Parts: sequence; C-alpha cells; structure tokens
Amino acid sequence: MSTIGTGYDLSASQFSPDGRVFQIDYASKAVEKWGTVIGLRGKNGVVLAVEKIITSSLHEPDAGGRIFTIERNIGMAVAGLMADANYIADIARQEAANFRQQFEKPIPLKHLCDRVSGYIHAYTLYSAVRPFGISVLLASWDETDGPQLYKIEPSGSSFGYYACASGKAKQQAKTEMEKFKFAEMDTETLVKRAGEIIYRVHDELKDKNFRFEMGLVAQETQGTHCINHELYTLSARNAGESAKDDDDGSDNEGPQ
Repeated sequence: MSTIGTGYDLSASQFSPDGRVFQIDYASKAVEKWGTVIGLRGKNGVVLAVEKIITSSLHEPDAGGRIFTIERNIGMAVAGLMADANYIADIARQEAANFRQQFEKPIPLKHLCDRVSGYIHAYTLYSAVRPFGISVLLASWDETDGPQLYKIEPSGSSFGYYACASGKAKQQAKTEMEKFKFAEMDTETLVKRAGEIIYRVHDELKDKNFRFEMGLVAQETQGTHCINHELYTLSARNAGESAKDDDDGSDNEGPQ
C-alpha cells in the first residue's frame, strides 16, 4: 500500500490526495486472503469452481460453502469474507424473489447484477459503514440469453466475462485461462478445465488441504443451477488431480 495520503484510510467516504479510496483497496486485499474462485463461460453453460481451504479437520465437508443458488437458473460464487458472502447471497435472493413476484418470471442476470453491484457500491459511500470484503461471480443459462457470467468487485463495479478469477491465486488462474478459448467449449470440457485450473493454482506449501467445489448451470442441466453435481464434479476432480500429477512429474524429472 502507498503511504501517500496516510490518515485518509479511516473512512470509506474520503478520497486520498492521489484519488484513491483506501478502504476499497483494503477490501480487495481481504479478498486475496481467501481461496481461489473461478468462473468459465462455455458454449452451452457456465461453471463456477472454488478452492475451499480446509481450516479445521473438525468441520463437516459441506461447511462454509462458497457457492450459492440465487434463482433456479442463477448461481453465485464468492471469494472473501464468509459472513459478507452470506449477507450478499441473501440480498441477491431477495432481489430475485421480488422480481419473480412482480413480473412472474425469473430475473435476468444483467438486472440482478446491476441491483447487487449497486448495493455493494452503496457501502463505499458512507463513513458509517465499511465496504464488503468479497468479490462476487454470478452465472446463469437460459434459452433466451444463453450462458452469462458477471463479476462484481468490492468497489461495486461489474463486468461480463468469458472467464474470470478472484482470490489468492487470481493471477495464476488468469494465466491458465488465457491458454484456452472457453466460448467454443462444450460443458464436459469446460468442467474438466475448471478442475485443472483450480488444482494447478493451489499452493500446497501454504494450504495443504482444500476441497474442490463446483456450481454448474447449463443446457445439460435444463437451465437449473446445480452445486457439486455428482458426475460433473467427479469428472472435474479427476481432471484436476491428473493435471496436478502431470505437473509434479514434470518438475521431478528436471533438466536432463
């Protein structure tokens, strides 16, 4: 962090002399302390994959899940503070329910993204509150708009993506993503690529144990968002473990 403007980081409503809001920067730093989350948008669906760090062997396997179902055809994955994630998931569900009650149809993902991002942005404007320490990925598929993927930053800004990442290994994940053209991939290939990326960017030295979790909404699921779909999740985990083993084997061989 820059020392320019020291003393301007006590409030989210104050700019520093060089035009920054330090509380938003700190919120982004908080996101980088947590496991990697990626979203991949393919030809017929969207995959959300999570590197859930296991902090205690006493936790139940599904405890602290970072993937949520917001609407029947909309999934959400979050990197950052878990309490903030649960709160924003509840806000998103309320927005989706209100839209369905008023218009008798599911909320379009772009509309939901605008509503949630506006809510997150509002928490960067007042000194009495702090920004949310999360980065949100939203995914959907329907017959009209096809696959869609959006990402919301702690500042409240949002963009549509073919592939995106947040969390500890965001840069490494982006490097892996740039090797592929996800828009042309079928769902089975997309699932395998998600597993490969998460397993490759996982740092075993810092975080030995982790659980791979996945959300999928696609034509193959009839537009229903599924969390840890048995067959697809197993396929992703197997692909990830194989990719990790291949990388370890190459490293062990070394130069001849």
